[in-house]
Amino acid sequence: MKDQKIITQWNVITGGPCTGKTTVVNILAQRGYRTTIEHARHYIDLQKIQGRTVEEIRRNKKEFQLSVLGMQIAEEHSLDPNETAFLDRALPDAMAYYQFLGLEYDELLLQQCQKYDYHRVFILDRLPLTNDYARLEDESEQLRIHQLIIEVYKNLNIPLVHVPVLPPEERVDFILKNI
Repeated sequence: MKDQKIITQWNVITGGPCTGKTTVVNILAQRGYRTTIEHARHYIDLQKIQGRTVEEIRRNKKEFQLSVLGMQIAEEHSLDPNETAFLDRALPDAMAYYQFLGLEYDELLLQQCQKYDYHRVFILDRLPLTNDYARLEDESEQLRIHQLIIEVYKNLNIPLVHVPVLPPEERVDFILKNI
C-alpha cells in the first residue's frame, strides 16, 4: 500500500533562475513568516568556504544534485506541516533539475517528491537574467528550467499560481492574497 501524503500548509516559491525567489522569500521572512533558504546556493557557499571552485562543485552533476537534495530533505523534514511556511524551492524542483541535466531519477528523489502535499506553488514570472558566481545558465537554459519546473508541479497536481512581474513588495502582497 502506498504511503499517504503529508498534507502541509507550505507554499513553494519557485521558478527558473533569476525570477526573484530569494528576494520574495526574504520579504516574507521580514514580515514574520516561516521561510526556508535556497539549498543549491547554500551548498555552493559552503563548498567555496572549503576552497572548492564553482566549476569543481558543479562538475559532478549527480553529486551536486544529491547533496542539495539531502539538504532540502532535512529542512522539509524539520518543518511543522501545520505551520504556514514559504519554501525557497521545494523537493519537486530537483526533478526539474534532474531532467534539465539529463540525470535519471533515483529512488530517493521519487520517494521524497511523493511525500508532501504542498498547499500552493507560486511560480514567479521570469525577470531579465543576471548571472553571478552561482548562477551559470544562459537565457535559453533559464527558460527551459522554468518550463520544466512548471511541468513537474503540474504533474504532481499541486495548485499553481503564476505571479506576475511586479515590484518585490507587490509580488509578496499578490502571493499573500492568493494563499
